[in-house]
Amino acid sequence: MDKLKEYYLSLGIDEKVYDYCSSMEDKLKERFDAIDKVAEQNQVKVIKAMQENRFAENHLHGSTGYGYTDEGRDTLEKIYADIFHTEDALVRQQITCGTHALTVALFGNLRPGDEILSVAGKVYDTLEGVIGVRPERGSLAEYGVTFKQVDLLPDGSWDYDGIKNAINEKTKLIEIQRSKGYDVRPTLSVAQIGDIIKFIKDIKSDVICMVDNCYGEFVDVIEPSDVGADMVVGSLIKNIGGGIAPIGGYICGTKECVANAATRLTTPGLGKEVGASMSATRQFAQGLFLAPTVTAAALKGAIFAANVYEGLGFKAVPNATEKRHDIIQAVELGTPELICAFCEGIQSAAPVDSYVTPVPWAMPGYDSEVIMAAGAFTSGSSIELSADAPLKEPYAVYFQGGLTYQHAKFGIMMSLQKIVDKNLIVW
Repeated sequence: MDKLKEYYLSLGIDEKVYDYCSSMEDKLKERFDAIDKVAEQNQVKVIKAMQENRFAENHLHGSTGYGYTDEGRDTLEKIYADIFHTEDALVRQQITCGTHALTVALFGNLRPGDEILSVAGKVYDTLEGVIGVRPERGSLAEYGVTFKQVDLLPDGSWDYDGIKNAINEKTKLIEIQRSKGYDVRPTLSVAQIGDIIKFIKDIKSDVICMVDNCYGEFVDVIEPSDVGADMVVGSLIKNIGGGIAPIGGYICGTKECVANAATRLTTPGLGKEVGASMSATRQFAQGLFLAPTVTAAALKGAIFAANVYEGLGFKAVPNATEKRHDIIQAVELGTPELICAFCEGIQSAAPVDSYVTPVPWAMPGYDSEVIMAAGAFTSGSSIELSADAPLKEPYAVYFQGGLTYQHAKFGIMMSLQKIVDKNLIVW
């Protein structure tokens, strides 16, 4: 028996589980090589932006107080703008999460009487409260902003007629959620996003097209801002923070959109000029530097997971062979028991809190109990190995992350091991 196999067996992996997973991995070399090529191009793009903006050692030390003349913060935002090919960027530790970044972008750019149109169906659960689809204190609905949605067609394509009919004189902002959220629809490709933005702009040229870019950064060699998005918005504890950023979010886009968002984040009249970076610039910059390869590792883990579980007869979205447009792998397990066992396995593979058993709970912002598995160096970081699922039909679990492919692989093996241990599948 080889030494690697001995290590896995010593960690509780059965020989049968190890051999099955290894057989799946053996088929993936060509796909993994292609992912590495994308990572290489994105890595060079990041380095080029840092060099052209003369990013320097003195930029890493941060500021305190009001944060006036914080050159490191301002230079990092120029780097983000160059990477996304936008006019401006807002990259701040004061943005607490992805939903907060989207909230800042929405509140900054909408006024009473305006209407939001989601063209990819249901928005992410936590954004429902922000918009007012689910009543919450301080929602946009309370400020007189209305909302419409047009669902994707059953095959995951755009409902062009429905979108055209929904756009009216009040439509101020189009919301496009790139990733699937707690849904089993296909993730949108950058090319698909570009197609619908062109279609929308031909109907109403001055409408703001905002893309929720969470989980999608660096999966492709282009971003939604390269195909016409006025704003791309995301979280730094997902792909683009590289597992190093401890908090934060970004908004990249037109000067006007970013200035409006900055005014909402801070105050009218101050905008981007304030907001001390403290010690965050070093972590933000280093995380950005590592993000292309970290994202590649997470993608490889997702493909490995799809192959492992599809091989056992479960439905994987995306399936084992589809092109990837984000790092999330959904698996329809079909029962709460299988979901909980899967999440126990992910938790048991973590470097932090591996001994903890995750349980479903009434998590704020969601309409059903949710189980989350994550033993991360940064709390809630979903670029690190993690899995979560709402306890409702179709009982799908959503797996993402892994700062290294090897860790993601171990997590998937442990998820299967827990299912086997509980006799929830028949080999």
